[in-house]
Amino acid sequence: MKKFLFLTLTLLLSVPMMVMAQDGKSMDQIIDEAFSPISNFIQSIIFFSIPINGVNLPLVLVWLIVGALFFTIYMKFINIRGFGMAIRVVQGKYDDIEGGGQAVKTDAAQVIDGDLVDTIRVEGEEGEITHFQALTAALSATVGLGNIAGVAIAISLGGPGATFWMILAGLLGMSSKMVECTLGVKYRQIDKDTGKVFGGPMYYLRDGLANKGMGGLGKAAAAFFAVMCIGGSLGGGNMFQVNQAFVQFSNTFGVLEGNGAIFGIIMAALVGVVIIGGIKSIAKVTEKIVPFMVAIYILAALVVLGANITAIPAAFGKIFAGAFAPVAIGGGLVGVLIQGIQRAAFSNEAGIGSASIAHSAVRTRFPASEGLVALLEPFIDTVVVCTMTALVIIVTGNYVNDGGLGGVDLTSQAFGTVISWFPVILAIAVILFAFSTMISWSYYGEQAAYYLFGKSPIVGLVYKVVFCLFVIIGAAASLGSVVGFSDAMIFAMCFPNILGLYLLRNEAKEELEIYQNAIAESEK
Repeated sequence: MKKFLFLTLTLLLSVPMMVMAQDGKSMDQIIDEAFSPISNFIQSIIFFSIPINGVNLPLVLVWLIVGALFFTIYMKFINIRGFGMAIRVVQGKYDDIEGGGQAVKTDAAQVIDGDLVDTIRVEGEEGEITHFQALTAALSATVGLGNIAGVAIAISLGGPGATFWMILAGLLGMSSKMVECTLGVKYRQIDKDTGKVFGGPMYYLRDGLANKGMGGLGKAAAAFFAVMCIGGSLGGGNMFQVNQAFVQFSNTFGVLEGNGAIFGIIMAALVGVVIIGGIKSIAKVTEKIVPFMVAIYILAALVVLGANITAIPAAFGKIFAGAFAPVAIGGGLVGVLIQGIQRAAFSNEAGIGSASIAHSAVRTRFPASEGLVALLEPFIDTVVVCTMTALVIIVTGNYVNDGGLGGVDLTSQAFGTVISWFPVILAIAVILFAFSTMISWSYYGEQAAYYLFGKSPIVGLVYKVVFCLFVIIGAAASLGSVVGFSDAMIFAMCFPNILGLYLLRNEAKEELEIYQNAIAESEK
């Protein structure tokens, strides 16, 4: 099967090389011209907006931020009061109360809303990974180019003030992430033959709403989420990553400029090899490389901030002043707010639901334990890493962006003002970040495909081939088209997800109380 898959991928990946230039146009231009109209059409649907103060406010952002605010209040500011407990859970302080006992399973075949389901419900401590592994697995899909390129995009369009709204969105998003990952563990499924865990919004939307007598709505919402998840895996989890990786590679090493399709073919081949071999086979390597590169990135940021330490107070002043009294920025306050929230949501994915797919595989008897762990993600991703990137861009004065730069090249220029050779390190880090994120999102998309079309090997084959082809398209398309398509697909996932979180909120709150009571009992 693996040889057949490899040959199929090789054949299909060679197709773009056969595309000849037409009317003097490069392969990149042909791909971009074909993709842009599709991207614009999808954006017009997902980002339906209302005009406010001269700018368009996408209703999807209202849906996200209102949801995050609601869950923050409903869960009694769990993002703040549960922070310390979340760290203790990751450290394994409560492992003694999460293990032991027997898992409670239903029959292997169960009827849900009239349909026979070939998986079993897990209510015990079964799982495949630890709390720390679940956190790092989910972070590998979120900490990456959104923190490097996304922040630069927000600041170049919204000014320093966008950073404030990005941080606020991250803090509120911690509550959304807690609720969705708690439900992800509660409604996870295990294959009766392989013992493999399946979880995420598809399952708590379908099964959770079915338990409330809303089976039709649940099935429709789950199917819509799965479709958008596949789109998100092809967009933000694939095209955006390889697009920015190519930009940094080309600008740094001065090769393949204007030939993104060739870079895409190389990356697609590498991704294809990993997908064929399975994510687990490469995890031992990536779990060491990615944290190392993240550490290098943070260290470099600290070096730049240290060299400009006297400018840091003024930078925070610009962030706060720009957040509430923006000057010469299109749309004023609303425009800055939109940029901050949009890029934060794209980076940490709070409310999107994707992370619950990874967190569902954790070993625990208490769903809320993993919900608490998950709330650390937006804090690490947005409040810490994104803020450091923003400060680097602001203190070095690159937010003025007279050169018209955008994305990762703007961040690279900011670092290069202090560390002349850093663009080379950043180029390597960007490629590794992109590669890791693409692998993680290919898993998310594959799980969604299996949910929609069944667990047949042909389903996985078709998805993997399509995923690799989109690597090539992403490398060749323009940044504007890629960002628009990426945002549209990923943001669309929040519509059914947050609806499900509203309807199942009581269950998440009950699970949290159960876990807190168990901890209290153990500490007596």
